[in-house]
This record gives sequence, structure tokens and C-alpha cells, in this order.
Amino acid sequence: MPTPSAPAPLLIACALGIEHLALRAGDRGGAGGPVTVLRTGMGPRSAERSVTRVLADPALADAAVLATGFCAGLAPGMHPGDLVVAEETRDPRGTVGCVGTDRLVKELARTLPGRTVHTGPLTGSDHVVRGPERADLLATGAIAVDMESAATLLSAVRTAARPVAAVRVVVDAPEHELVRIGTLRGGISAFRVLRSVLPAFYEWHRSLLLPRR
Repeated sequence: MPTPSAPAPLLIACALGIEHLALRAGDRGGAGGPVTVLRTGMGPRSAERSVTRVLADPALADAAVLATGFCAGLAPGMHPGDLVVAEETRDPRGTVGCVGTDRLVKELARTLPGRTVHTGPLTGSDHVVRGPERADLLATGAIAVDMESAATLLSAVRTAARPVAAVRVVVDAPEHELVRIGTLRGGISAFRVLRSVLPAFYEWHRSLLLPRR
């Protein structure tokens, strides 16, 4: 177990180069322990391979894992730039419960005042979801979908018991699909939000290091 002099590390996993760029651009320090920002590559298989490989490093044996990046909102009324804090991630291989959801919501609201934060199940897909497929996924109870979070968290908890979470930024939604005019504006909004989330992630991580009462 980590000691006060050697706090548990934090692994933040994203898929795309643009997501990685946003996170690196927003990193001004302030973490409660060592932080690794991993670009896994796109899709569940790439996420599984990358996360499993990185967590095999003994230095990350106790790492908390947080999956982040962009997602597609499923519920009517969602907008680009909204935040999604997963209560659980799910895909056909299994469901993983997230830790510290309430703390993440609180810290995101403080870090990004005025931004809408949605909570609920985050589902996985092996392809970009469009059109009527959104309604099918919404009917399962999920509020958003992406291709890597479920695989990331499932791989993380299979290697060892550890705290995991997923926070995504909506880049498109039922009324704001990527194929429509306004895509660029929505993408810029989502990029700016993702660039600003790290302080909330660091506070979540610090909360995990506090003694349990």
C-alpha cells in the first residue's frame, strides 16, 4: 500500500491526440502524487492493450485510473461542452462501478462554473454511434457513449483492485451531431472544457489518499 511519503499515482487515459493535447495544455501541476497521461489510441482493443501494458509497470501497481476525453451524448438536451461523470461504465464484457462520483461532480462544478454536469451510466461501443442507434442506447439507461472508457476501466480493475472513474466531455449530441453545421464550434467548446478539467481530477485523486474514517 502507498505511504504518505509515496502517494499512489494517478493514470489518466485518453484515446486521441487532440484529447491528449488538451490535457497536456491544461496541466499546471497541483497533483497529489505522480501523474501519467496515457494516449491509448482509438477503440476498445487499443485501450485494453495500452492500459494493461502500462499498469504492468510496478510503479503503477497502485495507480488510480481515470478515463477521459470526448463522448457522444445520448439524452435530448445535451450540448457540446457538457460534462459526463460516469456512475458506471458498461460494455458487453461487463460493468465497472466508479469511485468518488460525487466528489468529481463537486470539483468539476467548482472548476468549471456554469457548465452542465450529467451523471449516469456511460456505455461503450466499438464504432462511432449515429442517428437512431442513440435512442437504442438511451433505452438501456445510458446517458453517453464512447469507445474507450469501458475497456479502460475493465482492464484497470482486472489487473488489481483500484479506484477508477470516467469523465467525458460531450462533443456531439442528438441535436448536435458531428455531421451537422456547427461541428467546429462544438469541437472547440469541448476542447476548451477538456483543457480545464485536470484540477478537478487532481482533487478527486487527493480525496482517495485521505485516511478513511
